[in-house]
Amino acid sequence: MFETVAIAVVAVLLVRSFVTQPFLVSGSSMEPTFNDGNYLLIDELSYEFRDPERGEVVVFKYPSDPGSYFIKRIIGLPGETVIVRSGTVSVTNTQGTEVLNESYALKNDTTSNAERTLGAQEYFVMGDNRNFSFDSRSWGPVPAKNIVGVVRFRLWPLQSAKAFSAPHY
Repeated sequence: MFETVAIAVVAVLLVRSFVTQPFLVSGSSMEPTFNDGNYLLIDELSYEFRDPERGEVVVFKYPSDPGSYFIKRIIGLPGETVIVRSGTVSVTNTQGTEVLNESYALKNDTTSNAERTLGAQEYFVMGDNRNFSFDSRSWGPVPAKNIVGVVRFRLWPLQSAKAFSAPHY
């Protein structure tokens, strides 16, 4: 019996330390996708094998205070130029310029304009509720090293439990 409990505890600690991490949403910056009090599971392992993708929702250490964790959506990838004008987001890269079709975002933001060209290991992130999101428009890009992981599941509230993946633009 003790051996079974010990193995179970070690397995949970290993998974918790290296594979997934719980995260509690605080605030309204990711509405309508995530609400205050949602309990999420973050995949910490995927980015060991691949780079983050546009549209994925990530948890990261805030660049100005690494003790604080934020949740936002990746909009711009390394080397791209992100332009936000009157609520429209466009991305320029080696393939040209693309206006993003952001069906997940609240379309109430017409005042926050920004333009940023990203470095080799930088990501531009924004909340889905643009009027109430403190994000890369205000404080700049997120270094790749600050990204903790990608949101995979919402566990709470139970009636809203679901798995998540990046949208297709």
